[in-house]
Amino acid sequence: MRWDEAFREYICSLDAKKPVVVCGDMNVAHTEMDIKNPKANRTNPGFTDEEREGFTRLVESGFIDTFRRMYPERRDAYSWWTYRFKARERNVGWRIDYFVVSRKLKDSILGAEIHPE
Repeated sequence: MRWDEAFREYICSLDAKKPVVVCGDMNVAHTEMDIKNPKANRTNPGFTDEEREGFTRLVESGFIDTFRRMYPERRDAYSWWTYRFKARERNVGWRIDYFVVSRKLKDSILGAEIHPE
């Protein structure tokens, strides 16, 4: 959790100078829409309340999850699946990869896609 806070502070300091784009594996499924089985995964790493709250603090600090901006209610769009239990072919996954941008860039967001293939 200390890393999350330090990272948030760092990108906020960058955002004070110029717009920021952060992309990559954030290792957290932010909302229940971002994971296939939220109830079963509630205490698992990547979906704990503390991790999700950390991502919420990041967004509330002046940033936008571009995918959620474009698709606020879309479900079953994942970027990671376990290699076990045929999870990928059954689309039992997690959305843990993000493009997070400064709110200053909101009018520049033209699209956001997840290509599961």
